[in-house]
Order: sequence, then C-alpha cells, then structure tokens
Amino acid sequence: MTDALLQLKGLTKAYPGVVANKDVSFDIRAGEVHALLGENGAGKSTLVKTIYGLVRPDTGTMTLAGQPYQPGEPRAARTAGVAMVFQHFSLFDALDVAENIALGMEDPPAMNALAGRITEVSAKYGLPLDPSRIVGDLSAGERQRVEIIRCLLQDPRLLIMDEPTSVLTPQEVEILFATLRKLRSEGTAILYISHKLEEIRSLCEHATILRLGQVVGTCDPRQTSARDMAEMMVGSILHVPSRPQAPTGEVVLKLDRLSAPPPRQFGTALRDISIEVRTGEVLGIGGVAGNGQDELLLALSGEIKTEPSMVQFKGAAIGRAAPNARRRLGLLTAPEERMGHAAAPDMSLTENAILTGTIREELSQNGFLRWGKARVFAERVIKSFDVRTPGPGNAARSLSGGNLQKFVIGREILQRPEVLVVNQPTWGVDASAAAAIRQALLDLAANGAAVIVISQDLDELMEISDRFAALNGGRLSPPRPAQGLSVEEIGLMLGGAHDMEVAHVAG
Repeated sequence: MTDALLQLKGLTKAYPGVVANKDVSFDIRAGEVHALLGENGAGKSTLVKTIYGLVRPDTGTMTLAGQPYQPGEPRAARTAGVAMVFQHFSLFDALDVAENIALGMEDPPAMNALAGRITEVSAKYGLPLDPSRIVGDLSAGERQRVEIIRCLLQDPRLLIMDEPTSVLTPQEVEILFATLRKLRSEGTAILYISHKLEEIRSLCEHATILRLGQVVGTCDPRQTSARDMAEMMVGSILHVPSRPQAPTGEVVLKLDRLSAPPPRQFGTALRDISIEVRTGEVLGIGGVAGNGQDELLLALSGEIKTEPSMVQFKGAAIGRAAPNARRRLGLLTAPEERMGHAAAPDMSLTENAILTGTIREELSQNGFLRWGKARVFAERVIKSFDVRTPGPGNAARSLSGGNLQKFVIGREILQRPEVLVVNQPTWGVDASAAAAIRQALLDLAANGAAVIVISQDLDELMEISDRFAALNGGRLSPPRPAQGLSVEEIGLMLGGAHDMEVAHVAG
C-alpha cells in the first residue's frame, strides 16, 4: 500500500431541511478497492458527486495525490484522473459504441484511431467490445462495458463505481471483478458502492460506513460478516424475512403463449411465454436488464394489449382488458420506474395514492374524488411502510428513492390484490427497507395472494421465491423450484440455457 491517493477532511454539505454530509473524513489509497456503504439517505450520492465535481461542499477539503483538489465540474475531475461509472447509464441507443465513447471524452481522437483503442483496451481488461455495434442492440452487461471502457481510456487514478453489478449475470460479475482486480494491481484506486454485501466482502479491502450523513464506522469486509455490516449501516439489529407457511392453491393467473411486439424501438418482444401462478405462491423471475422485464409487466398491467386468451385471470380471458379493469378484478402491478411511471413527481402522495387506488379503495363517488378518504389511505401507506416524509401533502419527488419505493409498493399491497406483479421491488433500497418490503410480499402470499417478483437481485429471488424462472430475449424458461438451485444453474438460465444445458449442470 502507498500513501493516500485521495484524502477527504471534514466534508459537509447541507440542503434546506437536511444535512446530506456532515464532517466526512476518510482516505482512499492507490491500488485499493474501497467500499462506501450506507442505507438510502445516508449521504453516499452527495459524497461521490462531490468527489466527481457535481456538488460543491459547504466546508471541508479534498486532496488528490498530495495536491488540493476542488473540481468545479466533472470535466475538471476527469482531467485530474477521477472517473465515474454511474448506476444508470448515459448512452445514446441510436449511436454506435465508438460514437458514444467519443461523446464522453474531452478531446477524442479520429474515429478509426478511437475504434482501435477501444478494441485494444477492452481486450486487455477482459471486456471485449465491438466499436461498430449499435448501443441499442447491446445487452445491459455490454452497455456497462461501454461506460467502463470510456473511463479506462482516460487512464483514471480513481474509478468510482455506483451499483455496478445490478444489471449483470453471475458470470458477468466474475468478469467485472477480474477487471477490477487487474486495475487494482496496476495501482488504480476504486471507490465501490453496492448494496450487495457479499460482493463487498469478496472484492473490497476496506469499507467506510455512512449513516445520516456521518461516518459511523470502518471495517475490513473480508473479516466482517454481511449481517454485521448491514447492522452498522442501519444502526440496529436486522431482522431476516421469514416465510409463514401456507399451502399454494388454485391457478389464479395463466399466461398462454403470451407474445407481444416491443412498445418502443430497442425494446424486447415477448415470445411464447406460458406459465401458471397459484394463490399463496411467490414466483421469482430473474433476468439481466433489457430482456423483457418491462414489457412483461406492461402486458400484465394492461398497458400492452395482447390476444384475449394470452392472459387469463381465474379462467377469464383478459388480454384486451385495460389497467383499471384488471385492478377491479384484483390484478395489481408496480413497475420498476418509480418516478414518472409508478408515481407522478410533482403530485402529492395523496394524489399519487388516488392514481392507482381509486377503484379498490373507493376514492371517488359519483364522479367526485373523496379527498378525505384518499388522504387517510395515503397516511395508512406512510405509517404501515415507514415512509420517511413530513406528510401525505408532500410531493413524490421530495422523497428519497428508497422511501418512494416503499410508498409505491405499500400503496399496492394495502389494496389487497389477488395477484401482485412487482418489478425490482427493492431497487436502490437499503438493507433494512429491503427486508421490510420482502417481508410484506411474503405476508401477502401467506394470506392467499399470488405474487410475481421480477428482479435482477438473485439473492432476493432465492430468499423469497417458491419457484424461479429466467427471462432471456423475451422468452421465459420453465419455472423450477427455487430451493436447491445453484449459482451456476441460475447463471445458465439467465443466459438462455433453459433446457439441455441446465439439465446437464444439474446432473
């Protein structure tokens, strides 16, 4: 180990009504993979944005390689040798790989020369990329490679990675980790943010834990259990979700060769999906991002219409039924995109409760909204799911991502669905809130509902699912009992090996 590459001393950043970072101090050394941990709202995003030049601290200093470091914008950070791979990609689907990478460079070379560099660097780090491929045709894992190679072409001294494995299969995670270990051996420092604590334990040598904007502890993840780290993050004992025992019952939802074209360019067509879901069970559907998860939820919610018989609810063909008609029957959904799809950003929580709860909670009468009853419903969601907000009159956009997620999931669960379909129920949610959401889904199934959980978090699916199926290229594998599935089998299923290959591995 060398001396500290980046030193943070007393960083404080306050916004109206909240202190995002308070007197944050720690060091990151060259050749170190350093984890930054904390629950939602702990201040991680503000801190890394400060390091990357997107936020200016109110007080405190930073030193990079022994020199004062005060980036006024990301360009200055990149020039100083700091690069960042964001959780949500910033790529243009209609452009090719080389064009996207050129857009993120200060002074890109000629396209032919850049294409050669992309091929060379991507091969060197085990992340092969074809610079002429159109980004819209790439898998989520390949898109992440574009972001990483764009950073590596700038020879960074510090690479910040925010939730980098959330869109990857287990095999792709191993490839990424091999790349990061190679970078570490070459002296690059890596600041690594993830809610997947077992990954932290396998990759990182040091961890700094934030809670409510302050550093509350440090540890060596290799010597600390995931549970202990989670409890340091939340400041209390973490309760593991438990599954109340309840038998599965009759088939309530059936998909019969469900097929649908993509609703938008570069979307994924659904192809011959057939499955039955019973009352009292949790069906987990895994898949790398971009393999039809969004389209499947839209087809189940009624936002994509299909042939009537392709979607059956208690024997009735509802493939042409609109979303409100399906809600009236008891088929409810919660999409992945919280802001803009699951919730209207500028509407209050009461108004957002009305958006999906009007029918089942009887929030209107004779064409008039029942505002008092709607407010009571919103307050019930806030209380039941521990949504941190001053009250139901606050706008959805004022909530942190994790708290808005709790509100969205709670809004649907409290409507007593007979079938609930959720996509990424704990996306970006801290360990404590994720455990609460998973428990609520398990309790819903125990009370007789059928629950479909679409998620890229395989640990989550293995924890709560009775059966597991994988989406790949818009096709769904035959579901298998979740208990006993190995990581290798799951990885092959996610990659499209639904039959012979999986059977071979199992044998």
